[in-house]
Amino acid sequence: MKRKIIEIDEEKCTGCGLCIPDCPEGALQVIEGKARLVSDLFCDGLGACIGTCPEGAISVVEREAGPYDERAVVAKIVPQGEAVIRAHLEHLLGHGEEELYRQAVGYLTEHAVPVPSHRTPGAPSVCPGSAARTLPDTAPQDRGETASELRQWPIQLSLVNPAASYFDDADLLVSGDCVPFAYAGFHRDFLRGRVLLLFCPKLDADIEGYVAKLAEIFSRHTIRSVTVLHMEVPCCGGVRHVVDRALQRSGKAVPVEDRTILITGRVAAEGEVTHRGCRG
Repeated sequence: MKRKIIEIDEEKCTGCGLCIPDCPEGALQVIEGKARLVSDLFCDGLGACIGTCPEGAISVVEREAGPYDERAVVAKIVPQGEAVIRAHLEHLLGHGEEELYRQAVGYLTEHAVPVPSHRTPGAPSVCPGSAARTLPDTAPQDRGETASELRQWPIQLSLVNPAASYFDDADLLVSGDCVPFAYAGFHRDFLRGRVLLLFCPKLDADIEGYVAKLAEIFSRHTIRSVTVLHMEVPCCGGVRHVVDRALQRSGKAVPVEDRTILITGRVAAEGEVTHRGCRG
């Protein structure tokens, strides 16, 4: 097949090896004093090595080459440790290779290799606040205080890692982000025993990304049930729309319960709210 792949000008190459660390895929080696492309299979053609060559000896060309194999690459870099895995994931995301990134994370998950925290496009680093965590049970400190039923972090759909282990055999609670403020019994009546995902279908920009991420969660894990909570305002009904599209994309059949919260703070009775939400 014809595809983009790197090419090394042996006349310019001095064999300094500065390009090697920028190829976590392992496609480059210094052999007999020159940098060499040792396998078409491991070169993704994205050219991360180009910028570190002081001689300008590396370029990207289009030629006949064996197809790049992301899973084979990840299998090769896993023994090199967390830092190399992180560099590879950041490399893929930095070049917009989301499909290859999903394949890489899929391989790591299937082989029980922890996915390290890593930078994402537009962010200098992965904030510790977005690192996946399972939270311990909590008890009220004072008589009359309500205990938190939150069992995982993060909760914003934009921040969650689809490979997080807390999704295994989970009951999901997918909620519009105004609901917990409108309904006083949110923790007691809905959050207990469930994994929470929050987003706003009206104000959040990447709704298609939400559909894709939720579909990936459904595809990767056995989800026992989904409870959808949204406000009575029309735009908030988009929460259910995202869930339905994600289920359709994943090909999974999961029971869904849909509940509407009124602005007055009550759970709507069946048939009390008849309009559906905005889908834009």
